[in-house]
Amino acid sequence: QVQLVESGGGLVQAGGSLRLSCAASGNTLSTYAMGWFRQAPGKEREFVAAISWSGRTTYYADSVKGRCTISRENAKNTVYLQVNSLKPEDTAVYYCAVRSVQMGSIKGEDYDYWGQGTQVTVSS
Repeated sequence: QVQLVESGGGLVQAGGSLRLSCAASGNTLSTYAMGWFRQAPGKEREFVAAISWSGRTTYYADSVKGRCTISRENAKNTVYLQVNSLKPEDTAVYYCAVRSVQMGSIKGEDYDYWGQGTQVTVSS
């Protein structure tokens, strides 16, 4: 069993930056892919970014490409999402997820464990 706890969300002005963290416990994640998704009010959950077990392969949604960087520290069982040049449309609850294979996926249904989420609110 894996438990995931996200942190780092908050209220930020447009153009600002945030670094989200996702700490995992209960099992080592060094061989698992991880991803970030988000869900805005009244909208479906959408893919943001994913990273392979080694960190060598990353995937980004077009909406955040060039503004986001996903990274991981396997020794700390932690994955990060750096988001720059934040826009009001980035406002959402951000969730991290674990996929019990080495390569990431842009599909939420491919992930096996989810965190509770952290709220990101971007003011204009």
